[in-house]
Amino acid sequence: MKTIRTGIVGAAGYTGGELVRLLVHHPHVELVWIHSNSQKGKKLEEVHPDLIGDASLVFTDQVDSKNLDLVFLCLPHGEAKPFLEKQSFAEKTVIIDLSTDFRDESNGFVYGLPETNKDQIQQALKIANPGCFATCIQLAVAPAIKQGWVQDNLHVSGITGSTGAGKSLSATTHFSHRNQNVSVYKLFTHQHLKEINQTFGKLNTGFDQQVLFVPYRGNFTRGIWVTAYFPFEGSLEEAYQVYGDFYQNAAYTHVSKNDIDLKQVVNTNKCLVHLKKEAGQLVAYAAIDNLLKGASGQAVQNMNLAFGLEEKAGLQLKSVAF
Repeated sequence: MKTIRTGIVGAAGYTGGELVRLLVHHPHVELVWIHSNSQKGKKLEEVHPDLIGDASLVFTDQVDSKNLDLVFLCLPHGEAKPFLEKQSFAEKTVIIDLSTDFRDESNGFVYGLPETNKDQIQQALKIANPGCFATCIQLAVAPAIKQGWVQDNLHVSGITGSTGAGKSLSATTHFSHRNQNVSVYKLFTHQHLKEINQTFGKLNTGFDQQVLFVPYRGNFTRGIWVTAYFPFEGSLEEAYQVYGDFYQNAAYTHVSKNDIDLKQVVNTNKCLVHLKKEAGQLVAYAAIDNLLKGASGQAVQNMNLAFGLEEKAGLQLKSVAF
């Protein structure tokens, strides 16, 4: 396998930084440039101090599209589409976008959730990486949606770490606000609902229920925890059988009959799913690292699929268990 010549646009932020951390150690990647308008001219370790000694890259505000096999777009939402309208990449350059701009699969993009769309990802030149909450919610209930079990409104709550809001500071991301605090935002209107409903409609064309999602800001930095539930007449054993079959070939989504917790997935590309049957409801818990399986790790997983690599290449990461 040849080395994949790669560039990252928007490499100074959280998702861009996570991509750098993964790609400088990936066995099949040569990271040839890292882009940032705000950090141009700075050495990698000046912006991401933890990467001192790992690479000798310097940030640039120029986009070198020549001899490039792959480009990751880590731009703010709404900026990827105009960026691509101004830039010209070779026809065979793979583009993986981490923003919301193409998750509706417009402009030839394929939605990059490997657990439901692997065949298309393997053939794609343009991949729209899923959102963090969207990834966790979809993986929590995708098998149930496909089985047609959800016949009423789907109730979902989810809590995310502060890194999910990006690197730029705001009133709700400062330590003094987040610490020892929890708050709700975008009640029932979160932007990830569009892509969630899109996937559910593909899994089951008869699905027309509301996804009533309550997102919480958590007082921690990394991770997403989701709880979803709906009326269910079957047994817990039946649910585990269906979920196990659905994810039997998934590289990173694991169904656990033991209780799960957030630390099991932080700093990994895993999604863990646990089921319970209570009060006539099937309850699904799911947990991911929002910056890895919810963003940059999944982007590398999609890269591996698109280039015919082993799906776990460069992603054998250790969880932070304590």
